Amino acid sequence: MSIVNIIDFVYLISAVLFMLGIKNLSSPATAKLGNKLSMAGMLVAIAATLASPDMFGYTMIIIAIAIGAAIGGYAAVKVEMTSMPEMVALFNGCGGAASALVAMAEFNGHTGAFANFTMITLLLSVIIGGLTFTGSIIAYTKLQGIISTRPITYPFQQVVNAGIVLLTIFLAYLVFQNPANTLAFYFIILLALGLGVLAVIPIGGADMPVIVSLLNSYSGLAVSMTGFALNNNALIIVGSLVGASGLFLTKIMCDAMNRSLANVLFGAFGAVDDSVADGGEGPTGSMKGFEVEDVAITLQNADSLIIVPGYGMAAAQAQHVTRELGDYLGEEGVDVRYAIHSVAGRMPGHMNVLLAEADVPYDQLYAMEDINDDFSTTDVVLVIGANDVVNPAAKTNPGSPIYGMPILEVDKAQTVVVLKRSMNVGFAGIENELFFKDNTMMLFGDAKSSIQKLLSAVKE
Repeated sequence: MSIVNIIDFVYLISAVLFMLGIKNLSSPATAKLGNKLSMAGMLVAIAATLASPDMFGYTMIIIAIAIGAAIGGYAAVKVEMTSMPEMVALFNGCGGAASALVAMAEFNGHTGAFANFTMITLLLSVIIGGLTFTGSIIAYTKLQGIISTRPITYPFQQVVNAGIVLLTIFLAYLVFQNPANTLAFYFIILLALGLGVLAVIPIGGADMPVIVSLLNSYSGLAVSMTGFALNNNALIIVGSLVGASGLFLTKIMCDAMNRSLANVLFGAFGAVDDSVADGGEGPTGSMKGFEVEDVAITLQNADSLIIVPGYGMAAAQAQHVTRELGDYLGEEGVDVRYAIHSVAGRMPGHMNVLLAEADVPYDQLYAMEDINDDFSTTDVVLVIGANDVVNPAAKTNPGSPIYGMPILEVDKAQTVVVLKRSMNVGFAGIENELFFKDNTMMLFGDAKSSIQKLLSAVKE
C-alpha cells in the first residue's frame, strides 16, 4: 500500500470520527463525547496532512499552528458563554477567509493551465469564502452591538445585490476563459467581500441565529470547494459535513420561526415595527409591577413551575442562580421544568449550553413542542429575559411581524412572572402582549439580582 493510500485511509478514519462527533452533539448528554470525537478527528486529519509526501515548509506550518492554537485556547478560556454567538460568527468568518486565501494562493502559485473543474471550484472558493468572511464580520458587529441590530436598508438594495451577483458571474466567466486575467480574479474577490456586507446588513438581530447557521454552512461549502481544487479528501469531507449540517440547522431555525429562508434573507425583519405601532394594533392595558416578596409568595404556593430562559438571563449571567432557585423549589416539592424555544438566545442551542453549564439536569429541559401543551395546567411560569418567543401576538395579531411564528404558550398558565430589566421591546422590536395580561406579574430589574433576591425571599 502506497503512502497516498495510507493517508486516504487515515482521512477516512478522520471522517468517521467527525460524523460520530456530530451525532453525539445532538444530545446534551453526549455532547462532550461528541466534541472529543471531533477533536480527535481533526488531530488525525492534521497528522495525515503533515505526513503527505507533497508537504514542505514545516517551520512555517508549525508556527501557524502554534499561533492558531494560542488564539483558540485563549478564546476558549476567556470568552464568556454569553459571547459564544459572537465567537462562532468570528470562527465562521475565519473559515471563509482561510478557504479564500488558500484558493488565492493556489491560483497565484499554479503553473500551467487549470483543469475546468479545478478552475470552477477555485472561483467558488474565493467567492463563497469572501462573502462568508465579511458577512460573518457584520454578524459579529451586530451581535456585539457595535452596529445597530435593526435592519439597515436603502433604496434598490436587492437590485444592487442582484447586479453584484451578475457582475461576479460575468467576471468569473472571463477568468474561466482566461486564467491569466488576474485583474478580473481580484475584482471578483472585492465583489464577494462587498456582497457579504450588503447581504447581512439588512438582516435584523432577531434573525441572527439563522444567519449564523447559514454562514456556518457557507464556510463549510468554501472549505469543500477548496478541497476539490486541491484534491484534498479531508477538506472535501469535512467541508461537506459542515456545509450540510449548517444547512439543516438553518432549515430547523426557519421552521421554528415559521418563516422561509428567503423571507429571512430579504424580509428585513424588524424594520416594520413602527408601522405596526402606528396602526393601533399593539397591546392595550398596562403592565403591573410587583415586589420580590409578592413573587416569592406566588412561587412558594405553586405545585408546578416552568422556567423559560431567554437572552436576558444569559446577558445577566443568571443561569447558575436560576438553577439554585429551581433546585430549592424542587426540594420543597415544586415540580420544576425548563422550556426552551429553538431560537431563544442568539445562536442555535444557546440556552441548552448555558443551562448545561449551570448543571441543570438534562431531564428537566424540554423543547417547545414537548411542553407547550402543559402550560395550561401549570401554576406558575417564570420568564427570565425572554421576549419574542413568548409573545402571544404571534398567534393573535395578524398585523404583527412575528405572526405565525410558533411560540411558548406561557400565557395559558395560571400565573406568569416576567423578569425584565426594563419596558423596552425585544430583538424583534415589537411590544409583547403577554406583559399586559391580567395573569402576568412583572418584576423589573437585573435578572441575576432579581433571582438572588427571590431565592433569599423563598427561603425565609
